[in-house]
Amino acid sequence: MQNKHVKLYTLSTCSHCKAAKKLLADLGVEYEYTDVDLVSGAERDAVLAEVRKFNPNCSFPTILIGDTVIVGNREDKIRKALDLE
Repeated sequence: MQNKHVKLYTLSTCSHCKAAKKLLADLGVEYEYTDVDLVSGAERDAVLAEVRKFNPNCSFPTILIGDTVIVGNREDKIRKALDLE
């Protein structure tokens, strides 16, 4: 069903991030994620630099679906990017 790569940049304590993960799971979408607040040191710096490439405000969740960047848990935009609407 799914042919687009899905990557989330999240915070482990963020309710919007948890809701985005739940939505993707409920839709049966495979995804990978990084809880940015759980990495440290140089790895954290590298992850934050990566997030800023897609979302200069560095807010969470930052969701990449194929070439689409979605900031926040926006179900309508997530469904559209996954061609599920």
